[in-house]
Amino acid sequence: MLRIIDTETCDLQGGIVEVASVDIVDGKIVNPMSDLVRPDRPISHQAMAIHKITEQMVADKPWIDDVIPRYHGSSYYVAHNASFDQRVLPEMPGQWICTMKLARRLWPGIKYSNMGLYHSLRLSVETPAGLHHHRALYDCYITAALLLRILDVSGWTPEEMVDVTGRPALLREVPFGKYKGTPFATVAERDPGYLRWMRNNIKTMAPELRMTLKHWLDKDAC
Repeated sequence: MLRIIDTETCDLQGGIVEVASVDIVDGKIVNPMSDLVRPDRPISHQAMAIHKITEQMVADKPWIDDVIPRYHGSSYYVAHNASFDQRVLPEMPGQWICTMKLARRLWPGIKYSNMGLYHSLRLSVETPAGLHHHRALYDCYITAALLLRILDVSGWTPEEMVDVTGRPALLREVPFGKYKGTPFATVAERDPGYLRWMRNNIKTMAPELRMTLKHWLDKDAC
C-alpha cells in the first residue's frame, strides 16, 4: 500500500490547517480521509486566498498531534514536493516518496506543479465533489493519478521510488549566466557547447546542477 498525503498550511513555514490522504491498493485509489486542523499560528491572507480555509472553519478543530495517528499505518508516504509535507507534519512512521522528484526524472523539461503535470500528461481522475485545487483531499486525488502514471511508465518498486526521492533532482532552468531562466532542454538543443563549458569550468557545483548537466550532455552524445 502507498499512502498519498497532503497538507494545507497557514504559510510556507507551516501551521497545518488541513491534512488528507488516499491509498493506492492494487492500482486503485481507495480509503479517502481528511481533517481540518486547528493551527498553531494565524492563517496568512495569502494562504487563505489559495485554499479558502478560514480561521472560523478551524477554530474548534483538533490539533494535528491529535489527528495524525489515524494517518499512520503505511510503510510509504507519497506527496508532491514531499520535503514540505514531511517538514510540517509530525514524524511519520514510514519512508517518503516525492512525485515531483519522480516526475523530474521521467519527464525532464516540463512544468512540475501538481496541476501542471496533471494537464501535461493528460491524467484523469474523479475528484471529490464540492472541493477544489488546494484543498488537501482534492490534491491527494491529483497526486494519486500522477503516481499511477509514474508506476505505469517506470515500473519502479516503492523502494526504488524512495531511492530516486533521495537523489538530487534535475533542474528545469539554467540558474545563472547568459541563459538564466532558460529551460535546459532549450539550451541543450540550441547551444550544447554552453553546457559543456559549464561542466568543465564551474569548480564548485551543486549536485542537482552536476546531475542535470550530465543528463543533457549524455543525451546530446546519443
